[in-house]
Amino acid sequence: MQMPLAERMRPKDFDEFFGQDGIVGKGRPLRNATEQDSLQSIILWGPPGTGKTTLARIIAEKTGSIFIHFSAATMGVPELKQIVKEAEDRRRFNKKRTILFVDEIHRFNKTQQSAFLPSVEDGTIILIGATTENPSFEVISPLLSRSLVLVLKSLDDGSLEKILEQALKNKELGFGKYKITFDKKAKEVMIGFADGDARVLLNTLEFAVQNTPKIKGEIRLDSKKIHEILQKKAIRYDKNGEEHYNVISAFIKSMRDSDPDGALYWLSRMIEAGEDARFIARRMVIFASEDIGNAMPTALVVANAVAHAVEFVGLPEAAINLAHGVTYLASAKKSNASYKGLLAATADVKKHGALPVPLHLRNAVTNLMKDLNYGKGYTYAHDYKNTKIEQQHLPDALNGKKYYEPPK
Repeated sequence: MQMPLAERMRPKDFDEFFGQDGIVGKGRPLRNATEQDSLQSIILWGPPGTGKTTLARIIAEKTGSIFIHFSAATMGVPELKQIVKEAEDRRRFNKKRTILFVDEIHRFNKTQQSAFLPSVEDGTIILIGATTENPSFEVISPLLSRSLVLVLKSLDDGSLEKILEQALKNKELGFGKYKITFDKKAKEVMIGFADGDARVLLNTLEFAVQNTPKIKGEIRLDSKKIHEILQKKAIRYDKNGEEHYNVISAFIKSMRDSDPDGALYWLSRMIEAGEDARFIARRMVIFASEDIGNAMPTALVVANAVAHAVEFVGLPEAAINLAHGVTYLASAKKSNASYKGLLAATADVKKHGALPVPLHLRNAVTNLMKDLNYGKGYTYAHDYKNTKIEQQHLPDALNGKKYYEPPK
């Protein structure tokens, strides 16, 4: 059976790796480190289809390293120990390094991630971790401090067009041996549907070519045909593919717009397609705080109760619990003030770094701390009416800053 087009067209060199010039362009740190053989461990953070796995393979090829793909979904610490032992032997006998590519590293818990540390520290392996989640929250600090974190961005339309053209021209791996005609609008539709994801683009092209009859030896693809093909493809609702994200987006936005009817429809679409009920419940718990917040604090209580019911009851009956929660959340008053406040505070943390805690807010647990004025001037709120007092709680550089601004 032939490999999928996206796998066949996987770039083999930096010059074929489109859309990430800020990382792999000539003179950039990663490319220099690869070409000069001075590589360190790396964390690749970016959306699906931006080339994380491909980039790891190119690095391994360019450095003459053994490439081992380690999946959080199917492998654990016992498999890691065996890989490390083999890497030690390899290093001892032929000096060949081992690159361990850890796909979806955010799925490993802290204890499992810690298992990588000794081999990273002693140079037995070079770790390349890939994640779609913010590594600041999902990767343990010791690994982060020993790794170069690189952010891959969604591919722009120009990069996607180059990838599409390569697939159409390559006779050995792509569709260069076929006679395919495209109108400009059809390409725009395909690129728009891909939404920055090269894998989605190539899968769509492959689906289109395979499902379009030849007319006089020619495959003719116009925008109308592409729309028809994409519609057929979307109905399949691949739980790990583009339509999965489209439907969950419509579901969240229907609740955000206080439309219980739309939210129920998209809920039903997901359930009928076999979506994991726990995934839906998790999104509802997030939504309760992100979009409702203190406008109706009970929303989080209801969302958590629904999540518990899903675990306790299970489908199909848990669909009733989900519908109960969805209509409640969609009908609730909305406020994203807490979420916006968090984003604003996080932006200041990133901008200013670890600003010092004001002395009066510090606990003086030793005599030295007391001598240094730790805790001096602190006012105990319970000594005052309504336990509300005015005193500085932010670092000096941010004093007076407002993050939480609820609607009037």
